[in-house]
Amino acid sequence: MILWQTLRFAVGGLAANKVRSALTMLGVLIGVASVILLLAVGNGSSQAVKDSITSLGTNSLTVSAGSAAGGSRATSSVKKLTVADAKALASDTDSSAIKSVAPVVTTSTTALYGNISYSPGSVVGTYPAYFETSNQKVAHGDYFTEDDVLGSRKVAVLGATTAKQLFDAEDPVGKKIVLGGTPFTVVGVLAAKGGSGFTDPDDVVIAPLPTVQNAFTGFGAVNQILVQASSADTTTAAQSEITRVLLGTHAITDPTKADFRITNQASLLTARESTTKTFTVLLGAVAAISLLVGGIGITNIMLVTVTERTREIGIRKALGAPRAVILGQFLTESTLLSVIGAGLGVAAGIVGSHFSIVGIKPVVIPESVLGAFGIAVAIGLFFGSYPANRAASLRPIDALRHE
Repeated sequence: MILWQTLRFAVGGLAANKVRSALTMLGVLIGVASVILLLAVGNGSSQAVKDSITSLGTNSLTVSAGSAAGGSRATSSVKKLTVADAKALASDTDSSAIKSVAPVVTTSTTALYGNISYSPGSVVGTYPAYFETSNQKVAHGDYFTEDDVLGSRKVAVLGATTAKQLFDAEDPVGKKIVLGGTPFTVVGVLAAKGGSGFTDPDDVVIAPLPTVQNAFTGFGAVNQILVQASSADTTTAAQSEITRVLLGTHAITDPTKADFRITNQASLLTARESTTKTFTVLLGAVAAISLLVGGIGITNIMLVTVTERTREIGIRKALGAPRAVILGQFLTESTLLSVIGAGLGVAAGIVGSHFSIVGIKPVVIPESVLGAFGIAVAIGLFFGSYPANRAASLRPIDALRHE
């Protein structure tokens, strides 16, 4: 009965100042929603990076030019990767761990189809092995072939985004596009992978390596070499074989002075996950400040409430209301403010997570919902305890004299 009366008095006290109570709950709402949404954005970013990396396949390795140790060697003194390096890897008879090799050059240019002009994210020159190594599936048409590479034929495979921009609903296969003044025949369209953050892996044109070199980049260095291990279990062995072969082609005897670096999807995924976890924690810390501000708001509002209702407190104490009842009433009021505000904040955070934010689809962490709600309620109790104690400590005679 006493609990019910305390709750009734608390609700009545909040209802007497609807605007003030609503603004206080709004502060808690913003804090809780911020925690849920920002952590969801961090988690969504992490998931997007993970999906993007794992989509390449767990047995894919990337060889890039440059010191693996990140030393201060001059860039001009570092031997670039070449097609000869890729051929040495592909023809290595001592290795059973390497399944396929694809040298890659990238450039950018404008694509034309009829009166439509579009600049794809990148133009890639490579070998057919690239498609399997990078887990690229064809949706329409087919890949180009080894014969297309040997004959330097002007054929191209389009990413889903590029095909959409140039052809809209028209079937691109068999049509001709012009890349930087050179005509290419479209032989296939890749299945959409979906974007991750600010980059779109579907915004690409892929053509035979000699054709791209002849038309755009020249027959010099390649940007990187993609290597596919025979299985996920032989990735380490494949990495060792790559190191051995390239040390030989680059005439390097000391492995610590290697002028190339090899990354596999597992190591890249670990590094990216570590970065995104730090990013998520930072976002959560920033959002938690909103909760703290909401708690300070509860303190201010409850102090004003106690001042305004000093005579009421004096009358109730004069009529025999014990200290615990007064304390409980004001603690209940502050808790109600935080509970209602937190509940609305949870709803706002979950609804907001259904929309993409800066190109990232938020992924709500269940623990963040429970944690934000619980912390908000605890903040209401903590920050409401001082005003409640102040109200309960008033002497009846002093309270009745208050104007």
